Amino acid sequence: MKEFDIIILGGGHAGVEAAWIAQQFQSLSVAVITMAGVPIGSAPCNPAVGGVGKGQVVREIDAMGGLMGRLADLSGIQFRVLNESKGYAVQSTRIQIDKVIYSREAEKILSDSRIEIIRDQVQRVVRLDDSFSVNGLDTTYSCKKLVVTTGTFLNGKIHVGPEVSEGGRVECLKSAGLDDLFSSVKTLGKRFKTGTPPRLKRQSIDFSRMTEQESDPDALNFHFEHPSHDRKEKQLSCYLTRTNAKTLKLIRENKEKSPIFNGQIQAIGPRYCPSIEDKAFRYEDKDIHHVFVEPESHSLDSFYPNGISTSLPRDIQLQFIQTIEGLENAEIDLHGYAVEYDVVSTQELNQALEYIDLPGLYFAGQVCGTSGYEEAAGQGLVAGMNAALSLLDRSPVVFDRDNSYIGVMIEDLVTNERDEPYRLFTARSENRLFIREDNAILRMGGYRQSLGLFYPVDSYISEFVEQFSFVQNLCDNMTYLPSLENQALSERLRFGALREKTSLSELLQRSQVDPVELLSEVLKDSGLVVDERVIRTSAISIKYRGYIKRNEVEMAKISRLSKRSIDWSMLLGESNISFECKRRIEKIKPETFGQLQRIEGIRPATLGYVASHRL
Repeated sequence: MKEFDIIILGGGHAGVEAAWIAQQFQSLSVAVITMAGVPIGSAPCNPAVGGVGKGQVVREIDAMGGLMGRLADLSGIQFRVLNESKGYAVQSTRIQIDKVIYSREAEKILSDSRIEIIRDQVQRVVRLDDSFSVNGLDTTYSCKKLVVTTGTFLNGKIHVGPEVSEGGRVECLKSAGLDDLFSSVKTLGKRFKTGTPPRLKRQSIDFSRMTEQESDPDALNFHFEHPSHDRKEKQLSCYLTRTNAKTLKLIRENKEKSPIFNGQIQAIGPRYCPSIEDKAFRYEDKDIHHVFVEPESHSLDSFYPNGISTSLPRDIQLQFIQTIEGLENAEIDLHGYAVEYDVVSTQELNQALEYIDLPGLYFAGQVCGTSGYEEAAGQGLVAGMNAALSLLDRSPVVFDRDNSYIGVMIEDLVTNERDEPYRLFTARSENRLFIREDNAILRMGGYRQSLGLFYPVDSYISEFVEQFSFVQNLCDNMTYLPSLENQALSERLRFGALREKTSLSELLQRSQVDPVELLSEVLKDSGLVVDERVIRTSAISIKYRGYIKRNEVEMAKISRLSKRSIDWSMLLGESNISFECKRRIEKIKPETFGQLQRIEGIRPATLGYVASHRL
């Protein structure tokens, strides 16, 4: 029997982060058990890291000493900033990754550490007095803490039209179901589903008929140690095309052949990442949907058509794809499919992601009912860190939803029963003006330093905080008087007229001013050398000071409004309330603001809007 302090079941994004953070506690032995043939940190769906709400999580993971941001930078083949035309709070970095390089680097980094990677298929887990016995095909392993990060593999079933096979993803075996692995772990009572589009052969695509989207040279890297704009890999373009009436007509005509609609699939799919069949019947008056044609790797011949996930029969997949502009001669390298799988009931977990009735057992990732690599990685960090702390008889670290998106996600997961796969959005946070990408080091620094570990991020946090404090004080105390000299400076730096003594902080808050650009120029003029990321965080923090304070007052109001009567029918006509929220409001018909607050899935932005407009 092989004995370890901590065993991680599964080598996906959750497993990678759980193992990596746990091994940073030098006294602990850590192993990852994963199936043969499944790459470490693989990207079976969209080969990208980051995005709205997700980029913030990647930076939080990085600030906690995690790996995802580092791996994304090393394998990035296209960098973009999403929502760049909107406020800083919702701007998010997204990196298209070379999935081959990402997995290769993940395995290399883990293998070069003290982590032992074991290729085996787990058959059964037995809870002993103070440990777990993990039975593989031929070997038994023992551990004091067990972290389950099995993704979509638990009792996985794959659907391509009428074809049904077992597996957690295409050409991979499934693992046993939760009921088989653990005799006393409660599943959700419903299975979840996810899906993927067909992969297309590069040479069969006519990119000239699509809109090219180049990599953004100004997007910042995720990892704190990497130079801000250094790209390790050659950058590639993605391409935008669209479905049309012919595409959707063909899909609607074959509704009875879709496993989603003919009863073959009983599991629940992600509402925020629907298949093309879902879109066809959810939005029957809409035929045009974006399709982002994205490269998967320098070394692969396949492209990922993001936006047309499907489980239709193979022949129908090819037919509808060839109706799309630029894909008229497309050839399929791998057909799209849906996979349904077991999900643990996250209401049985505490905020350390430990199963309450089985101390020492932790869950993280898609097995918890989430969707997305970033959400999985964030959970893996939480589970691995707290498993290690528990072994050392130390208190768990619980992230607050007021200062981290990981905290928002964990509280959402353990508080409510999931009725669909969970996806993180900036709108889920009541405090999103504060929990931005740019200030992740400041927000997460205290959590990281409480671990008492030494890693490059720990010294970087100290340097970042020191520089940030210096720049904040400088901005508050540097003042400009109305003068001919400063008027000339105003014209050059474009910060507007000076009619009285004005601090640099006040100038940065002016509506017409780009705060990052202005602060960069002022520091340059002063001969001060400051980290580009510190300048950005300092400028945006000052820009948002008033908004954040106002938001705090607004949220305090919300807590006093629970008994106020509302007219739910009026909310259905409000353009500032999302379609998804309206559907839930119409179903529950809340009579008070408190009832509205307690409806699962109602976004904080909706609550704030209703409160401020007294609807």
